[in-house]
Amino acid sequence: MHGPRTRRAVALTFHGDGPEATVRQVVAVLRRADAFVTVLAVGRWLASAPDVVRMLRDAGHELGNHTWSHPTMPRLPAARIRSEVDRAAAELDRLTGSAGRWFRPSGTPSSTPAIRAAAVAAGYGACLGYDVDPLDYTDPGPDAIVASLARQVRPGSVVSLHLGHPGTVAALPAVLAHLRDRGLAPVTASELLGARWNG
Repeated sequence: MHGPRTRRAVALTFHGDGPEATVRQVVAVLRRADAFVTVLAVGRWLASAPDVVRMLRDAGHELGNHTWSHPTMPRLPAARIRSEVDRAAAELDRLTGSAGRWFRPSGTPSSTPAIRAAAVAAGYGACLGYDVDPLDYTDPGPDAIVASLARQVRPGSVVSLHLGHPGTVAALPAVLAHLRDRGLAPVTASELLGARWNG
């Protein structure tokens, strides 16, 4: 999934899980760059860290659903898929007053019919995919993350990153500088995709 290739913008999306201290570092880097991102949050992480939710919202970042417990979703029966989506949506709604606009499945880069059906039933207009994956969750080091992202990113890209990895935090200033140097603004998924994925 990507946005319009004519837009000089890139959606930075983060899989939401990790220590509060690491999230604070990410928020600080983004604040200095005046950048806003979309965090697809794991429900049980939200439940254990409500202060993190407030911190992200207060900083102007967008929150969405990344399942309750982060299983490999294509392997699950339909009832468990629905439960994963619904429990995280309920936790988001409890903490923020909204289930969020976006759902991203866990354990897969793409959705399946059962996953899409569960997302739609929970009120999500679309599953949020991505076209840039620097594999930061494998902890290859900041330089490798930046180089991989630089090779893949284009106008309109949706980038997949992860909050809970120190290498991602260390790479983020260089990622933002690279985007700026190429004239690409970091934005939320909703800002990039707009009404195309209304839901």
